[in-house]
Amino acid sequence: MFTGSVAFDLLLGDVRSLKQKRSLVRPLVAELRRKYDVSAAEAGHLDLHRRALVGVAVVAADRAHCVDVLDACERLVAGHPELELLSARRQLVKCTDDETSVGEDE
Repeated sequence: MFTGSVAFDLLLGDVRSLKQKRSLVRPLVAELRRKYDVSAAEAGHLDLHRRALVGVAVVAADRAHCVDVLDACERLVAGHPELELLSARRQLVKCTDDETSVGEDE
C-alpha cells in the first residue's frame, strides 16, 4: 500500500480579503476532491490574504497510481489562471506489514 501527499504553496491573484481568498480556495479544494477522489484541504497560510497552502493526499495499491493522481492534481492546480503555483512538495510512503519507507519528490 502507498500513500502519497502533495502540498501546494499558492499565490493568489488580486485578493483583498479572507472572504475573497475563500471564494478561490474552496472551489479549488472541492474540484480536487470531486475529480480525483482525494483528500484535500486548505492547510496553511490561513491568515494571509494572498497566500494559501493546499494539501492533497491519496492512498493506492501501487506507487504508479499515487504518482499519476498527484501529477493530475498538480496539473489542475497549475492550470488555474487566478493563482500562481509557487511550489509543490510531494511525499510518498510505502507501507508493508513489517516496514514503512518514506520518499520525497520535488
